[in-house]
Amino acid sequence: MPEYTSQQLMDMEHEFGAHNYHPLEVVISRAEGVWVWDPEGNKYMDCLAAYSAVNQGHRHPRIIQALKDQADRLTLTSRAFFNDRWPVFARKLARTIGKDMVLPMNTGAEAVETAIKLARRWGYEKKGVAQEQAEIIVMCENFHGRTTTIVSFSTDPVARDNYGPYTPGFKLVPYNDVEAVRAAVTPNTVGVLVEPIQGEAGVMVPDDGYLRGLREVCDQSNVLLICDEVQTGFCRTGKLFAYEHEEIDPDIVIMGKALGGGVYPVSAIAADKPIMEIFTPGSHGSTFGGNPLACAVAEASIDVLMDENLAENAQRLGEYFRAELRAMNSPKVDVVRGKGLLNAVVMKREAGKARQYTSALKKAGVLAKETHDWIIRFAPPLTVTKEELDWALERIRAVLA
Repeated sequence: MPEYTSQQLMDMEHEFGAHNYHPLEVVISRAEGVWVWDPEGNKYMDCLAAYSAVNQGHRHPRIIQALKDQADRLTLTSRAFFNDRWPVFARKLARTIGKDMVLPMNTGAEAVETAIKLARRWGYEKKGVAQEQAEIIVMCENFHGRTTTIVSFSTDPVARDNYGPYTPGFKLVPYNDVEAVRAAVTPNTVGVLVEPIQGEAGVMVPDDGYLRGLREVCDQSNVLLICDEVQTGFCRTGKLFAYEHEEIDPDIVIMGKALGGGVYPVSAIAADKPIMEIFTPGSHGSTFGGNPLACAVAEASIDVLMDENLAENAQRLGEYFRAELRAMNSPKVDVVRGKGLLNAVVMKREAGKARQYTSALKKAGVLAKETHDWIIRFAPPLTVTKEELDWALERIRAVLA
């Protein structure tokens, strides 16, 4: 028997933990690959992958070994000293992404904050924007994190309400509308911040040409294009980064989640030297950013993605998964959308809220999560096989029939 039952653990969390999440009623106590188990031994397929932080699968042996090996040698120095892992990881990430320099942080939100600070500082020091006047254009329905600054430009009342006074300097425009961005640009605009696919908004995939259009507007106006690839990056959408589908080169790339291989929080931004050199000693930092343990894990995480061709697996199985979902012709489903293995099923309003379906899927052995009441997101680890996907599809069919 487990030390605590699932119900005891859920009750304990409800009593002692802040109620800032509404988890599915399942307790996970063990995981391997795409599979997870509760304390009672029930087995489930993970079709959320910790919001794409577990692209390499749970406890990938190479990543776990890198964690263990590094933990036996050195874990933390802070950036007050050099260490023997950060330079090697910096080179690997920079070369992988094709940028001159990278700056490490810990969480996705920290990386977004870092990109905002970099764009503003660049605007004042390189573009010549008057002090305190820098503007960054952001998209409606965005999700970039939960810091005070980031929720200041959120349009989600649940994330934003009652956290004011809000940080100024952001201009909201509709997503998937290049002309709205063009019209919003002023001489004070320093950046355009965009998710190549809006994940939390319900896997909103923009029209072909949207990112190319943004790149064009930014080039014409001397504005930095900033792509938030925290959820879409590292092979999730069938390319290493989602912006690669449109063959563009952002000025700043924001990374997180899967960079830590599902075992450690690692985030970073990447940019070329004329932009990144704006940061000088003491102007930005993080005690844990670039720590040796994080760097060892992130190096292994990148190696696994590349060596196991997980972008190709995501592309191939993503197309198959969407085709199978659409072929169900469920009267309850309004639309199926996605790219790679980041997919959403939008339920018809008359079919009831998505929570009842994610609860039913859980009972059938498939763990997915609802977003915005009517949308179910399916994003399994990229190591999933066709056979495992078929296993999940059989149960999804039964629930959505």
